[in-house]
Amino acid sequence: MALKKGFIFDLDGVIVDTAKYHYLAWKKLADELGFEFTEEQNEMFKGVSRKRCLEILLDIGKVDATQEQFEKWMIEKNEDYLSYIDKMDESEILPKVKKVLKYLKKKDQPIALGSASKNAQPILEKVGLISYFESIVDGNSVTKAKPDPEVFLIAAKDLKTKPEDCIVFEDSVAGIQAANIANMISIGIGDKNVLHEADYIFKDFTEMNKKFLKKLIKK
Repeated sequence: MALKKGFIFDLDGVIVDTAKYHYLAWKKLADELGFEFTEEQNEMFKGVSRKRCLEILLDIGKVDATQEQFEKWMIEKNEDYLSYIDKMDESEILPKVKKVLKYLKKKDQPIALGSASKNAQPILEKVGLISYFESIVDGNSVTKAKPDPEVFLIAAKDLKTKPEDCIVFEDSVAGIQAANIANMISIGIGDKNVLHEADYIFKDFTEMNKKFLKKLIKK
């Protein structure tokens, strides 16, 4: 019988870089509310739900909001963000991601998406990767944000794979922690100093070869 693992990918910063679009949308809102929002501050928003991001943003700007204003600003930010991702295409896929997905598909390995994004499905459709994923678990499917492992545990269940047989690709500290809590192999994509809790760390997928992927399947 062929060896099967469950491969779970985060979306933002792993498959595509939509963080820049989130930043532009949040910055526009901050500008409207009369305070500065920097790219450094945007790092705090990685792997965080939209509601929590707005809470952090309002805290940065020391802005109080009624429930009605809060809901309005969440919708406004999302509409701005959607206007950016509406223009996305295959060129937005991060280097060598498609090569890795093709290899795993060729080896008959089940693949899932585990993301806080509520727009994961339309993004995957825009960039032409939707067919690689057997399951999409996103912000519409979960109630708990990373580092809670809910998103990854649902993905494992969808792939009919035990958590300890799953491999997670993540670019955020919260995501790595969620994978570790779920007893999954965690692979950090990004800065080794930031993602030091991961089992393996790569700057990006260009550093990952077939030998390593083969080892993960056989592990």
